[in-house]
Amino acid sequence: MTTDRPVALVTGASSGTGRETALALVAAGFDVVGTSRDAARVTPLDGVAFLDLDVAGDASVTAAVQEAIGRFGRIDVLVNNAGVGSIGAAEETSAVRAQAVFDTNSFGVMRMVTEVLPYMRAQRHGRIINISSVLGFMPQPYMAVHAASKHAIEGYSESLDHEVRELGIRSLLVQPAYTRTGFETNSAKPDTPLPAYARQRLTVDRVMAEAVRDGDDPAVVAKAIVAAATDVKPKQRHTAGPTAGRVSTLRRFVPARTFDKQIRKINQLAG
Repeated sequence: MTTDRPVALVTGASSGTGRETALALVAAGFDVVGTSRDAARVTPLDGVAFLDLDVAGDASVTAAVQEAIGRFGRIDVLVNNAGVGSIGAAEETSAVRAQAVFDTNSFGVMRMVTEVLPYMRAQRHGRIINISSVLGFMPQPYMAVHAASKHAIEGYSESLDHEVRELGIRSLLVQPAYTRTGFETNSAKPDTPLPAYARQRLTVDRVMAEAVRDGDDPAVVAKAIVAAATDVKPKQRHTAGPTAGRVSTLRRFVPARTFDKQIRKINQLAG
C-alpha cells in the first residue's frame, strides 16, 4: 500500500527511547515503521508496523528498508536510534568488543543511511535523525569505546548534512544526556578486566547507575526527535532535556582545564 501521510522509520523501537519516539511520531501524524531484532516478541503499538532488523547486518538492513518501501511507498524520516553500550576501561576492552560496538552504533547508522538515501533523493526531501549523546562531544572515563562511537556519528552526521542539504534532505543530531532506560545494565562489561582499574571502575559504575536512575524520561528525548523531524528550519544539533543543554553550554564556554577538573570530580577520579 501507499500513504499520503509522512512515514518515519525508527530503529530500535521495541523499548525505551525508541518506543517512546515511535509513539510520539504517531501522535504527530506519521505512519511509523518500528524495528527490532526480533519483531515477533515486541508488544504491539497502535499505529506502528514492526519489522525485523539487525543494523549490524547488510542483508537485514536492505530487506527491512525494502519492506518498508513496499508497504508504504516512501520514507520521509529515518531515526537511527538502535545502539549498544560498553562500560569498562579502554585497556580492558578488546578490539573485537570495540568493533562490535562500532558495528551497531556507527556502521549501523551508515548502513541505514546508505540504504534509505536513494529513496529520499528521488523524493527530493527527507530527514535523517541520528541519536548521539552528550558523550558525542565530551569524554566519559570507563566508557571510551562508547564515547568514541558517538563522536564518530557526530562527525559523520554533520559532514553528511552538507552533502545532502541541496537535495532537500537534512542530517540532524539529537543529543540526550542520561536517560531512564536499561542502558547501564544492558551495556557490555569488560572482557579482560584488570586489577589496576577494578576499584575505580566500580566507582564509575555506581556514578553511572545513579545518573541513569535520576536521568530524563525517554519521552523527553522523543520530544526532541519529533522537533527535529518536523521543525521547518531545524537545528543541526538538538539537545534533549535540560541536563544535555547545560552540558553542551559548559563544553562550549567553560575553559578546558575547568571542564577537565569537573569530569574528574563527577567520576570521583584522583588527580
